[in-house]
Amino acid sequence: MPSCLTLIAAEPELLTQAHLDAARMSLATCGADFGLPDWLEEGRVVDLPYVGPVPEAVIGPARQALAGMPVDVIAQKIEGRRKKLLLADMDSTIVTSETLDELAAFCGLKDKVAAITARAMNGEIDFHDALRERVAMLEGLPVSALEEAYQDVELTGGAEVLVRTMRQNGAHCVLVSGGFKFFTSRVAARCGFHEDRANDFIIEGRRLTGGVVEPILDKNTKLETLNHEVARLGIENRLTLTVGDGANDLPMLMAAGLGIAFHAKPTVATSANHRLDHADLTGLLYAQGYHRDEFVTA
Repeated sequence: MPSCLTLIAAEPELLTQAHLDAARMSLATCGADFGLPDWLEEGRVVDLPYVGPVPEAVIGPARQALAGMPVDVIAQKIEGRRKKLLLADMDSTIVTSETLDELAAFCGLKDKVAAITARAMNGEIDFHDALRERVAMLEGLPVSALEEAYQDVELTGGAEVLVRTMRQNGAHCVLVSGGFKFFTSRVAARCGFHEDRANDFIIEGRRLTGGVVEPILDKNTKLETLNHEVARLGIENRLTLTVGDGANDLPMLMAAGLGIAFHAKPTVATSANHRLDHADLTGLLYAQGYHRDEFVTA
């Protein structure tokens, strides 16, 4: 079955003949026979189709050949590249920030909360305990602070284009987060997700109590959501795409047909089969073989 090595540069006009030559040499070293390049975006993204070794055998040598260059590498079978289900993490993936950290700024505790968040997302401490500890610090915070915090939330480059393009091409898009529904519902509507799933604050008298509604949505819930949606939609697992950056995303990244660690925490980047270290979220469209002129921008 034909496969494809995709090179995605961080910015337009950065992909050069030297990058192609390095990638082709790595394929040849692996014993692959490669065909003509297909430019998905001239000067930025190219597909190198090939036959021979499985994608898992070529991805390492290709990354090594392009080490130090601002170019991401994805290797996969060509059949089934266009996915029918997208599951995306929110914080530091679809949006640029960690929303709970930003909310903690209203209590003067951003640095303290952010330090716990970083350890949890790198898999160093238990996610449940870390979430309860951070939310407990927000006890007494008025609900109005949530809206103020949301006003500063910025979408990651390519987020809207990713969701709208996949949606128009028949994919079901779900935002699934260990963060909070107050933020995911707004971000989902802004990007065009079909639905969102997240945790909830306990609120009494228009103030946060410092508690979280149980059970907490965690890495297992994300994986369960993937499996549930595959069954509900009646699709093959190979037609699924997941994206995230933290340790609680890793199970769904490993289980999907294409799981991509996006600008991920070190332990996640090391463990995931696929990753984007340089490109924005349009890299997920290029990974599926979309050409630039197929993007839905409005």
